Amino acid sequence: MIENGHIELSTELQQLLTPEQAWHYFIIPKYTNIATLGLYIDGDKQNGHEKDELEILFGKKIELFPIDGHVLRKTLSKYYRKSEKQNKRGRQVDSIKRSDDFLTNLIYEASEIESSDIHLEPYEEQCRVRMRIDGKLVERYILKKKDYPALVNKVKIKSNLDIAEKRLPQDGRIFFNNNGEHFDIRVSVLPTLHGEKVVLRLLGKDAAQIDIGHLGMSRYQMNIFLEAVKKPHGIILISGPTGSGKTTTLYATLKILNNELTNILTIEDPIEYTLEGINQVQLKESIGLTFASALRTFLRQDPDIIMLGEIRDGETARMAVRAALTGHLVLSTIHTNSAWGTISRLIDMEVPPFLLANTINLSAAQRLVRLLCPECKKKESFDPSMFPKNFKPSYQIINHYIPVGCESCYYTGYKGRSAVYEIIPLDEELSEAIKEKRLDYHGFMKEKNNQTLADQAMRLFENGETSIEEIYNILMNNF
Repeated sequence: MIENGHIELSTELQQLLTPEQAWHYFIIPKYTNIATLGLYIDGDKQNGHEKDELEILFGKKIELFPIDGHVLRKTLSKYYRKSEKQNKRGRQVDSIKRSDDFLTNLIYEASEIESSDIHLEPYEEQCRVRMRIDGKLVERYILKKKDYPALVNKVKIKSNLDIAEKRLPQDGRIFFNNNGEHFDIRVSVLPTLHGEKVVLRLLGKDAAQIDIGHLGMSRYQMNIFLEAVKKPHGIILISGPTGSGKTTTLYATLKILNNELTNILTIEDPIEYTLEGINQVQLKESIGLTFASALRTFLRQDPDIIMLGEIRDGETARMAVRAALTGHLVLSTIHTNSAWGTISRLIDMEVPPFLLANTINLSAAQRLVRLLCPECKKKESFDPSMFPKNFKPSYQIINHYIPVGCESCYYTGYKGRSAVYEIIPLDEELSEAIKEKRLDYHGFMKEKNNQTLADQAMRLFENGETSIEEIYNILMNNF
């Protein structure tokens, strides 16, 4: 069935071919049964030899159906992603080194298309595999229910988990090293109604490639941020939900601070990036290695800079403040909705306001926003009713851009992501406000002329870099 210029493929049909096979022969599946595999093929590029080769390759009788080349290419681009690493390197690589091990192939594929997570999910009749790409989950495979337990056991064996335990959640780690590819994978197993759901998060990225100038801060925000991190002691806090890029911002900051004269220690859960010259510690709560206990030890390790993966409780927050008071620069993340909301959260954790006022250098909040594909975005007139009801823009928007989809963006309409930031440096006036618990968010942001998350999101929207759908939640939370 052809829709929007491409053939709609079910996941069951899609997984009959690998991306390499589909692009090499310029084919897409039409149907399959025990004896026959039906394939669409570009009628203009047929040379008469494909059928014999494909029958040998798949071990079935092949039936070919000529189709328009434009429709075929659009379908291939949508459903069979080429390696992102291959595209960025600008040279051909042996993309996914296929083996008989489905799990190995799955990990290779996720790595090549730069997926952050692999989800293995059991249901009553069948199971599915989804991958998170640019923050969105995409269904990649449908598995038979009888094949699923063996796949879960294979994951458990590789991550040193108990294959006999199916009633309790388990967490593990896979150190993946195969054919030149090496990275860490965090494994989480969760018992559900129809079996164990598994999530594999791909880690171990090299932070040497991160550039703070390309993350999304405005020039004004960048100057404020760099001025704060150059102070020899104090606390830098980054807030935002899971998956908003907080750790990336922290490592971009550490990359600037990292040199031969500085002792940098980090405690993380998990270690998402590696950076030469930094001493990284993996959290292990099961044996008592918590953020708070690690921080106590760090203070005896003669550190200059300490990075805490997350401030989760009052004890960790108070230890971070103590470290800052004793002359260390502390970088950390915290879960709040805004940069100023971080202060309220720490006060709720029973950190004395006068200590916060004396130690916090800067508080930042961030979100990730998908960017429109520059190749295919389309300009349209804008209807103000598309804004959330509680959001009142300070200026009028006449036109906006909408996602369309093309070969370059795999017909998603979006290509890449950018962070939007809200940054508050603490000056004397704000420090006094914290001591007196005067925490009027909007009043301070307006008075100091600071850009909020909504302001930054609107800047991207006004410049035609993103869509109203992508920033709607940010504008809606602009309270």
